[in-house]
Amino acid sequence: MPAEAVFIDLLTDSGTGAMSDRQWSALMRGDESYANARSWFHFRDAVQSFTGMEFILPTHQGRAAENILFSELSKPGRIVPSNNHFDTTRANCEFYGAEALDLVIPEGKDPHSTHPFKGNIDLGRLEDLLKKDRDKVPVCMCTITNNTGGGQPVSLENIKQASAICRKHGVPFFLDACRFAENSYFIKQREEKYSSWTIEKIAKETFSCADGATMSAKKDGLSNIGGFLAVRDRKLYESFSNALILREGFLTYGGLTGRDLEALAVGFEEVMDEAYLASRIGQVAFLGEMLRERGVPFLEPPGGHAIYLNALEAFPHIKREEFAAQSLCAALYLEGGIRGVEIGSLMFGKTDAAGNFVPSPMELVRLAIPRRVYTESHMRYVADVAGEIVKNREKYGGYRITYEAPFLRHFTMKLERA
Repeated sequence: MPAEAVFIDLLTDSGTGAMSDRQWSALMRGDESYANARSWFHFRDAVQSFTGMEFILPTHQGRAAENILFSELSKPGRIVPSNNHFDTTRANCEFYGAEALDLVIPEGKDPHSTHPFKGNIDLGRLEDLLKKDRDKVPVCMCTITNNTGGGQPVSLENIKQASAICRKHGVPFFLDACRFAENSYFIKQREEKYSSWTIEKIAKETFSCADGATMSAKKDGLSNIGGFLAVRDRKLYESFSNALILREGFLTYGGLTGRDLEALAVGFEEVMDEAYLASRIGQVAFLGEMLRERGVPFLEPPGGHAIYLNALEAFPHIKREEFAAQSLCAALYLEGGIRGVEIGSLMFGKTDAAGNFVPSPMELVRLAIPRRVYTESHMRYVADVAGEIVKNREKYGGYRITYEAPFLRHFTMKLERA
């Protein structure tokens, strides 16, 4: 389906936002020298300013940083815990043989819970894992905000405690930091201790807890491409550097043009503007309010970058093995030209050794809102279309898979009506 056939595109907020005038201006200053370009130093300095990490490796996007990380740390028999691994993180981890283990708190699996930090790591389970299997754990991840779990934030107190547990057991603690600024905004709004802090100060405090970070800068870098892998340890940096040169490019461009590096340097500054974040997260909350009025079930409370429709409640007549969330995705496009993405059993479901279908805990449709693109009128339209679909739910049926790839099957799989 060509993108031009989509009326409102909520497939992803990754690289689909509108850049600012300052970013467009920065593009014109791009230094395209192969090594040690002026633009590289602008990018490096910007990342160092909020992460506090010395060693920065640029990548063309977040999954490239994940690939480099896990190519060095992930092996058969190893376990990588997180609150929730997102799809590319899980795939890169499992591709190199390790188990990607989700340790989100129980409230994070309850679509009706209004816990303010549903993205938190279950600290008791993390402690138990490291006591029992420390030698199997090469790194612990924490995704901020927690994309798989509904764009839900992680509290700074939870990050600090998870970091302390990892350091007690000698395990590196890494952030999947693609929405670090949105997470910082939620901390300021919901964690009273930090209500008077600036977004930048909260972000710096968050990164101070980590030994390293991966980031898709297509999110909170406010740009169309880019990412990085950042670490404090020189030995890890040297190990990752070899992999970067092999897969991405030289150490000071990592698959990016100079103009991309310049736009990202500006984006990292602009994303921490509190007025921008209030508008950004407020738009998501507005869509949630419109859906609530129309009786459309979704994961509460609204997340930072997206609304996650609850397909199990929207389409209760569709069997789990017939992918209700994918059916809802199809209905949104057929009825309203709206493109979303399934985050359910197509993405995370499995078949066990006995051949039994094991569904995802939740069947969700993510409506990810690009930054600085759509208006309130667009959001009302989305809510109206979704409301009509739910009213007429019985006319929609499920799907069955006709082709799937061994990894990240949801990117290329083919289906037919069940």
